Amino acid sequence: MNPVPPAVAPADLTYDPASGQLRPLPFSASPNCDARPEGSPVDLLVIHAISLPPGDYGGPWIDALFQNRLPPDEHPYFAAVHTLRVSAHLLVDRAGHAVQYVPLDQRAWHAGASCFDGRERCNDFSIGIELEGLPGDRFTGAQYETLAALITVIRARFPAITPGRIVGHSDIATGRKEDPGPRFDWVRLRQLAGLD
Repeated sequence: MNPVPPAVAPADLTYDPASGQLRPLPFSASPNCDARPEGSPVDLLVIHAISLPPGDYGGPWIDALFQNRLPPDEHPYFAAVHTLRVSAHLLVDRAGHAVQYVPLDQRAWHAGASCFDGRERCNDFSIGIELEGLPGDRFTGAQYETLAALITVIRARFPAITPGRIVGHSDIATGRKEDPGPRFDWVRLRQLAGLD
């Protein structure tokens, strides 16, 4: 894959309705997705944090997890998670490189048991974006810039995603998930993405 340079600008991205892809992002199709239920408009964006193994950055393992190719013997942590069938629409690594795994009009398996505004099964109506990181770590400036650019383009395609409907995984899976965590700078993201 040839990753897009860090700090992707909204002007550099376009949405292709035929494929559900953001161009020119590299696309690494995950099998962990399916069709959204009929009558489920996309009106929520969920920000996650992931690293594999936890606290290690820059390796191939997130991609392998989303592709169901995580080798259980490569690291002790992988033995417990290699059978998970998960994905996200997009991943932003520490350098701000973005990769798409699931077309935006499809349902990615990112949220698990979840509820927002009284509605359960948030995968049905949300976009999931993973940031490479841990809930206790700080995220990089390049990640915030790329995330803001992605949000700008996604909101143009799905205008029902209002600023109040951009949330963390912890907001929809309270008590079960912590990401993106207390060090995620929501003020910075709102300023960069024009959400104020």
